[in-house]
Amino acid sequence: MERRWYVAQIKPNGLQLATRNLERQGLEVFCPLQRVDRRSRGRTRSVTVPFFPGYFFVALAPAGGEMRAASHTRGVARLVTVGASGPEPVPDVLIAALKGRCSPEGVVQPPEPKNFEVGEQVRVTDGPLVGQVSRIVALAPEERIWMLLDLMGRETRVAVKRGDVERF
Repeated sequence: MERRWYVAQIKPNGLQLATRNLERQGLEVFCPLQRVDRRSRGRTRSVTVPFFPGYFFVALAPAGGEMRAASHTRGVARLVTVGASGPEPVPDVLIAALKGRCSPEGVVQPPEPKNFEVGEQVRVTDGPLVGQVSRIVALAPEERIWMLLDLMGRETRVAVKRGDVERF
């Protein structure tokens, strides 16, 4: 029987318990993670937390008792439903894309940075300057680019996130 991916909501602090119990039942669990910096007692440390806090994915056969067993597993609050029809499967392409961006430890990696060059013409695609077209005058190491925009009749140097521009 072919299994599909479903979203399950976790009980508070129940991720390890739910994962352990579902895997004991022979079910595959996928919980993408992310690294975040947390500040505690004056120190900053990097911790790994779920990418979707309170939720994870579980592969279940739509027919049979796996859905019922999974939704009643310790640590699982419920399977997420859409409307009155019950749990809807997550598209396989979405799971494949998420898994493709994960490291072997399950941590979601940032997208590849856009490589631009000084002098290249770009258009702003997001933010308050959307639609503006200009040439890049400098590249900053912190994922920003500097460009000259004609604002109120004079050229103004502005910094924009690399992800907010595209080649024109």
